Amino acid sequence: MALFLALPGVLSAQEFVEIAGPLDDDDFYRAVACAARPGGQCRKPFLRWPDAKRDHLTVTLASVTDALQDWQRALYERGLDEAVAQINALDIGVTITRSDGPADIEVHVVATPPGEVMKDTGVPDLDGAVLPLGRVALRARNGLIREALIAVSVKARRREIASVLLEEVVQGLGLMTDIRSPAYRRSLFSEDSNSVVRLEGQDAMALRRHYSPATVVPSTKTTGAAHKDTPTGIAAAADSEES
Repeated sequence: MALFLALPGVLSAQEFVEIAGPLDDDDFYRAVACAARPGGQCRKPFLRWPDAKRDHLTVTLASVTDALQDWQRALYERGLDEAVAQINALDIGVTITRSDGPADIEVHVVATPPGEVMKDTGVPDLDGAVLPLGRVALRARNGLIREALIAVSVKARRREIASVLLEEVVQGLGLMTDIRSPAYRRSLFSEDSNSVVRLEGQDAMALRRHYSPATVVPSTKTTGAAHKDTPTGIAAAADSEES
């Protein structure tokens, strides 16, 4: 589910893994963590927050468009609080707190309608990118995340807001790829649905595994020159509208 932007050039990668049926835990984790098809090689690098940051990551609702009404802002505030609570409840060794100032993970509610190019957001790393509905951009070096920027369209439907925020914050932790399959319509990582507001089942498993000290990281070898891990750059993931 990611488009990789390796400064100063732009390199593209598939935004989701398409599968026919349910995956075992190993294949599910590799699909969302490194865009590997079942039994295949990683097509994106593994990205994680460094150890020194994991117990005090911060997230903030950094900016909102003037088009956002008060009742909508309340939904974003509550949705972000609920996303933080869901992640912290997993006890994965990562603790996120809300911040009113600068933060590691910034959420921007922008005026851009889904499917259009973002502009005048005030955030250079977002401007110029197409916004399907929600989008995450990660600054990373050598597999370690340094900053996460999230953009969500003000046109997100009321019933989608909490799910989109949860997915984008989870992607901000490094699980950047969606799955397209009827078997995963009820997964947070579904490419075609924005309805999940709880971290359960394989969704929770993948996040636990990603930050477990006991995790043996599968081969990070990627296929194709366009998907190699660069020393520094931006990885971006886009969340589509629910069909």
